[in-house]
Amino acid sequence: MSKEKVTLTLDTEQLEELRSLVDARSLSAAVDQAVGAYLTRLRHLRSVDEWLAELEAEHGPVDPETLEWAARIVDDWAASADRRAMAG
Repeated sequence: MSKEKVTLTLDTEQLEELRSLVDARSLSAAVDQAVGAYLTRLRHLRSVDEWLAELEAEHGPVDPETLEWAARIVDDWAASADRRAMAG
């Protein structure tokens, strides 16, 4: 995959912590991996939104229980993805 050099503005404290945690590993690789995880999360959220829109189009307004259920699924998925990202 090709790479492109960019300039980012990051929170100083977060950047310092990231640098201390990645040690000799590449800061760019760590940021690239974080962006990849964030994009995966956004794609997943978009899929859930599309599913809920289809559900509403076919069956009318989505009841609050279904919305809460969908929110729990997204929260569980995000927590699982966060654990996987931290592990590796």
